[in-house]
Amino acid sequence: MDMSEIDLIPGVRPLRGEMRVNQPMRKYTSWRAGGEAERLYIPADLADFTEFLRGLPRDEPIYVVGLGSNLLVRDGGVRGTVVVLHARLNGLRLERRDKDGSLIYAGAGVACAKVARFAALHSLTGAEFLAGIPGTVGGALAMNAGCYDAETWEIVEHVQTLGRDGQLRTRKVGDYVIAYRHVALKHGAGLGKQNEQITGDSPGEEWFVGGWFRLASGDEGESRQKIKNLLAMRINSQPLNLPNAGSVFRNPSGDWAARLIESCGLKGFRIGGAMVSTKHANFIVNTGAASAADIEALIGAVSSKVKEQTGVELEPEVRIIGSVV
Repeated sequence: MDMSEIDLIPGVRPLRGEMRVNQPMRKYTSWRAGGEAERLYIPADLADFTEFLRGLPRDEPIYVVGLGSNLLVRDGGVRGTVVVLHARLNGLRLERRDKDGSLIYAGAGVACAKVARFAALHSLTGAEFLAGIPGTVGGALAMNAGCYDAETWEIVEHVQTLGRDGQLRTRKVGDYVIAYRHVALKHGAGLGKQNEQITGDSPGEEWFVGGWFRLASGDEGESRQKIKNLLAMRINSQPLNLPNAGSVFRNPSGDWAARLIESCGLKGFRIGGAMVSTKHANFIVNTGAASAADIEALIGAVSSKVKEQTGVELEPEVRIIGSVV
């Protein structure tokens, strides 16, 4: 329902976006499991998202999601407001060409694969790997998403963030501590801890709403072929026919989580409707009726068995939010 029709949160109207109440998060996550969001807001655009944040009470929990990959919402749901950016913060444009290449701007709600195709269309290279990331630009920036030996922040020039105070900021790469599947605002760079894009586990600070990516000049045909080859590898190696959240565990230094899990004989291991994929051991799939509790229990069981048999402690890559039933 439209925010102008209901005063769910004092001081947050009139707005142009859409507010929904008691929304099942299985509709907004790629695992197709999980409880309800107390409130869910779909902003009309960046200006609307800005006004929405300015009007919220300081103690209102906020969770920002894109395509809902890499995210598990517990069956008890989440209190507060989930903000869905996919297809809303969808600006995508070629900003500048120079001797060093070109800059592309992409809003946080743009699917990573769309950025890869857009870059190829403009004969730019370096973004092809984004076609293999099943999420949005906002989520990729928040966790330094990557695949096939490439990571998001390797091509970032600078980013745009939106603070809880409703202020837009442009930040340099140097403002952040960037590592494997980790991005955090440096102490003294402004607002403190970067609010993780898909978890909202810091109630105060800022979210990525867009980024500028520097890419080298290339050949459209070659880039398209790279994307085609990458997608073929995904189809051959990943369980794309069943709901999943992408890779579940971070790769430990010098090894692969999938290799460790498979070496423990865990392919096909299941709890309830959740199963370790028989195609790729670092994927957990929803076989049809998995609860978030099934998935979380399986994550824990796999981690425990790998630790017991190999001595390696796997660290989950997926974010888990909400309360247990």
